[in-house]
Amino acid sequence: MNQASSASESLATRAATVIDRCRELAGITDMPGETTRLFLSPATRDAQTLVGWWMRQAGLIAHTDDVGNLRATRRCPHDDAPTLVLFSHLDTVPNAGAFDGPLGVLLAIAAIEQLGSTPLPFHIEVIAFSEEEGVRFGFPFLSSLAATGQLTAEHLARTDGNGIPVAEAIRSFGLDPDRIPITCPLAPGTFAAIEAHIEQGPLLDKSDSALAVVESIVGISRMDLTFQGQANHAGTTPMSLRSDAMAAAAQWIVEVEHYAANYTQLVATVGRVHTLSGASNVIPGTVQATLDVRHPKDESRHAAVAHLLTKAETAGALRGVRVHATVQSEQRAVPMDRDLTLKLHRAAERAGYDAQPIFSGAGHDAMILAAAVPTAMLFLRSPGGLSHHPQEEVLCQDVEAALATLLNLLLHLHPHRKL
Repeated sequence: MNQASSASESLATRAATVIDRCRELAGITDMPGETTRLFLSPATRDAQTLVGWWMRQAGLIAHTDDVGNLRATRRCPHDDAPTLVLFSHLDTVPNAGAFDGPLGVLLAIAAIEQLGSTPLPFHIEVIAFSEEEGVRFGFPFLSSLAATGQLTAEHLARTDGNGIPVAEAIRSFGLDPDRIPITCPLAPGTFAAIEAHIEQGPLLDKSDSALAVVESIVGISRMDLTFQGQANHAGTTPMSLRSDAMAAAAQWIVEVEHYAANYTQLVATVGRVHTLSGASNVIPGTVQATLDVRHPKDESRHAAVAHLLTKAETAGALRGVRVHATVQSEQRAVPMDRDLTLKLHRAAERAGYDAQPIFSGAGHDAMILAAAVPTAMLFLRSPGGLSHHPQEEVLCQDVEAALATLLNLLLHLHPHRKL
């Protein structure tokens, strides 16, 4: 690896710098006392200013496209060379940790710093997507959808909690939504895209592994269920004459957990329950609940959803409770590019690390880019399996392993050569 670097810093030192930079970014927030950085907010502007400075220190010139993505390119001597994209995002969930998103951006910058003047047969574009989490407008991936030509007028018309449409927020940030088709698409000749990201789960930590290569991103079904029974007096209605919507929902929730626990790779979650009457002395007449089902194979996910909806109807029928289900969203499973995934595995091996295969239970910008360009993901261990939390962490040796793997890939990657 030393032959690849014109810099004197060791990978361990660069890894420590990446972590320090993530923590510095975490201090840039829309909400004092926590890390909350929303799409096109004042904190987004400040974060992009800082990351843009780090890009310039790495010899790159940063600019912002018209959906708010921060972008910079390491040029190959040949102008007509293809482009490799290294990417992740800078926005956060409310009260977030320091590493979900920014780590991948800062690893990309560190890799370019370590390359120094080493020639490569392709350009490298670093993209720090401005919106991935979907917090402000209730819809994720707006930035990567713009980069892949999938952002629609309906997306631009979505409003935030203050009634501000996406298009207006873009203009208020000093950008032009009408220029999105011109300034936002991936560079012509982009041949591959790679995202480094924390796992956000416990599997690597449980197996004491630093890295994993993502084979696929799970498909997700999200549904709303309404259990419609009959509200009545809690003291005067005998148990045998009740149509208790909460009791039906409660039975179903337990069955959701039991069913998913008996199938590998399947996860099913009832994340929110709302009782409309909501009084302690009233039999619940209406209960609303959410269902989130995820699996790396779409056919298995569809079968699970069908089974769990049948279970809901059965739980309701036992009590005279009607059940109505509405699909909120369906997201298909997205496989990562096989050739690029194998190259990531081999890069990790050459760097001295065993990167196990894994599937991602969370959505990422990688699933959006995969529709337009061969895409791969490198996961780093999340100590304690903790993410979307202020105590989210990474280990310096894991960041060093990811940096070594990424550098090894860059040095051996050829845009026109298959395995």
